[in-house]
Amino acid sequence: MWTAVSRVAGLARESIASAMFGTKGPAAAFAIAFNIPNLLRSLVADAALSAAFVPMFARLREEGKEEEARRLAGALIGLISMVLGALSLLAIVSAPWVMPLFGHGWSKEQLDLLVGLSQVMFPIVVLLGLTGLVMGLLQSYGQFSSSAFAPVLWNIAILLGLLVIAPILDGNNRIYGYAIGIVVGTTIQLLYLLPGLRGRGPFPLSLGRHNPHVRQVLVMMLPTTIALGMINVNATVDIMVAKQVSDQSIRAIEAAFRLYILPQGVFSVAIATVLFPLLARMAARNDHAGMGQVVTDGIRQIFFMLVPSAMFLALLATPVTRLINEHGEFTASDTTLTAGALLFFVLGLVFNGASLLLIRAFFSLQLPWTPTKIAAATVVLNLVLDLVLIIPLGTSGIPLATSIGSLVSFLALLVLLSRQIPGIDFSSIIDGFVKTLVAAVFLAAWAYGLWHALDGVVGRSLVGQVVSLLGATIMGTFAYLAACHGMQLREMAVLSMLRSKLR
Repeated sequence: MWTAVSRVAGLARESIASAMFGTKGPAAAFAIAFNIPNLLRSLVADAALSAAFVPMFARLREEGKEEEARRLAGALIGLISMVLGALSLLAIVSAPWVMPLFGHGWSKEQLDLLVGLSQVMFPIVVLLGLTGLVMGLLQSYGQFSSSAFAPVLWNIAILLGLLVIAPILDGNNRIYGYAIGIVVGTTIQLLYLLPGLRGRGPFPLSLGRHNPHVRQVLVMMLPTTIALGMINVNATVDIMVAKQVSDQSIRAIEAAFRLYILPQGVFSVAIATVLFPLLARMAARNDHAGMGQVVTDGIRQIFFMLVPSAMFLALLATPVTRLINEHGEFTASDTTLTAGALLFFVLGLVFNGASLLLIRAFFSLQLPWTPTKIAAATVVLNLVLDLVLIIPLGTSGIPLATSIGSLVSFLALLVLLSRQIPGIDFSSIIDGFVKTLVAAVFLAAWAYGLWHALDGVVGRSLVGQVVSLLGATIMGTFAYLAACHGMQLREMAVLSMLRSKLR
């Protein structure tokens, strides 16, 4: 639930940013300035570090080596602080020479903005590295709520940066309020999580020079870093290709991606996050049959959540984009461009979401090179398809390439994982996908029908758009759940269990 709140807050952030900055000029500079440190963070910190650390930490605890597990955590805290701190400082100093390479052809004013924004945001590399490790620790101990709530604070801080800091700045410099909000939010997020470690330590700080477990984590990080970082590499490739279309395409792709990633963040990320420590403990016990069952059920649950989400966003891409983004500087033509990109993004939503769980299953087995090779091949495929598909489709060809890559990657991961662990039930996975797809057709019919009817009655004022989309969401959800109940999908039992626990 906290993940859902965070994603809704993120939508509010995107809506306000779109209204203030539109898709051109400062918005395009910000998209690249944020993406580069975010790419560095993904490659050397945060999720990559957590994915390499959690299986090792879980194995040590399963073996009763609690003290060694704590020394491992303390050593990694020291290493992250020193190495990523130095990397952040180097990035800030070298930004005037490096960042203009990503804005070739831009005016001097826009390049200066690109450099300045990146220098403000590069500190998030070390901050998010520490945050990722702390989250991994908390989740290893079975604490998920605080990790899910921390991004809510992050989004609130960014909203304050947009609403309080940006208005007091002049001209294009207003977008610095956005960047400052991100840095402040990242700091607050880390500080909020630290008290959760109380009573779990101590975690003796060191650089782990003579700790074999630290070396093993660092070795594991190499392929893990590449595999997880490929998502951001893909995003960077997409932005660079979009830049060849127009500056407007850059922001449209980014805005569409934020909408596309919303259901994945709410559902599949939450499911994969909760199941990852469980898979790591099963792998430590060599319970491969149990892992197969967890992966099967996890994929079905992700399908259950993401298939209807994809159907809803595909059918109502334009009204959703209009409601969230079309304010202020974000025009109707921007909505059309963004909605077209969103439509093609969601074609791969289900497969990209399910891949998150499969990748973590490989990490739990300490076999990170397999998803790494698949991720690298997917980046190459994505680049080739980007360059081919923008010719007939323009901006929309870029997200279509991403969706095709997501499907190919999912199938490769699933087949190769099944060779490592028995018990992955392909027939059950196919059954879950087909039945949720059929049920989603009922959602589509009722949701679109009601939206169309309400849109003609209540109009397209802000309140009118909220009423028509909210009505469509509620009606579509009821139709989907009724269809799932009629087909006796076992995922409905999970909802019944959650409802009973919430009473």
